[in-house]
Amino acid sequence: MARINWDGFPLLREQEQAWRWLHFTANIGRAPNTIDAYGRAVEDFLRFCATSEVDPVAATPDVVADWIGEMHARTLTAAGLELGGVGLANATIQQRVVALRSFYDYLVEDGLRERNPVRRGQSSRYGGRARHGLVGRVEKAPWIPNESAWERMLVELGREPLRNRLMAAFAYDGALRREELVQLDVADLEPAHGLIHLRAETTKSKRARTVAFGSASAQLLVAYLRERRGAFGRVDGPLFRSVSRRNHGDPIGVWSWSKIIEAAAERAGLARFSTHTFRHLRLTDLARAEWTIDQIAQYAGHRNLATTMVYIHLSGREIAERFHKANTSLHIDRDRLLASMLAAPDAPARGGATPDDTTLPGGGVR
Repeated sequence: MARINWDGFPLLREQEQAWRWLHFTANIGRAPNTIDAYGRAVEDFLRFCATSEVDPVAATPDVVADWIGEMHARTLTAAGLELGGVGLANATIQQRVVALRSFYDYLVEDGLRERNPVRRGQSSRYGGRARHGLVGRVEKAPWIPNESAWERMLVELGREPLRNRLMAAFAYDGALRREELVQLDVADLEPAHGLIHLRAETTKSKRARTVAFGSASAQLLVAYLRERRGAFGRVDGPLFRSVSRRNHGDPIGVWSWSKIIEAAAERAGLARFSTHTFRHLRLTDLARAEWTIDQIAQYAGHRNLATTMVYIHLSGREIAERFHKANTSLHIDRDRLLASMLAAPDAPARGGATPDDTTLPGGGVR
């Protein structure tokens, strides 16, 4: 069962049905990040219900709609200061609505409600009209660095300790999520063949997969294992370990890795660069190398090809090059077909009889 940080959900902890729901969600094997996100979502809804003096168990669709409207209009703050900008991000609202729907599904199954107040979207069937969910989805193409930005980031990463450099190299080569990266074990590596075997329990989809790493990563790995052996006196167990005094020898966590990349990105002047950028860039590079969509999906560990398409972003220049290449090929084909007419028999002069025409008595033509 995933560990639940109840201190972060004071209202949820006091609400019996919500407490039971989150406990149930953790017991059925949801990922720790999912548990945390779901808990924060329902905690936010419970806070809204308390302010509106509404019983969350008996909340109507109107209350849910009011909560969504409040999230759209909310002013973002931190440490008591307004950060500017109005409303939560579309993806955040989508995620919170999904979590609340899960909560009410649990109440319906438990017999505490007859219907779920969080409406589901439904695709069109048999020519009917599609039914939209409560929040329209806004699909934004994730940012990937161009060559100049990537080089600047690598320069900054080159100043990092050996461990961090290897983590960055593995994150790119294997298109690894940060949770997959920090949970790597020495036993997961197959250096002779340049392979990383991701265990099912460490992946988002809960399916094992294998990815590869290149020669530069292999050299970093050899150097890091040598350094790691000197620092910790062992070669097995979690691959990436903390060298801080407080957590000496412990596996490095996802937030530590995020802070490392955030600091390097700030030095490089790339505020949009995150731990997930390595994954976006790698999958896009595989598309540039003309891997098929199925091959990229398998490498990424995606169940749905639509998810893979979100990750693949060719630059405008690449799209233009592909367009001109296709257009040139089409033009050649068109020219070839037009040229085939050069071999056709000469057309008869205007007004003359064709070979199939038959002269009738009296000079007529049939």
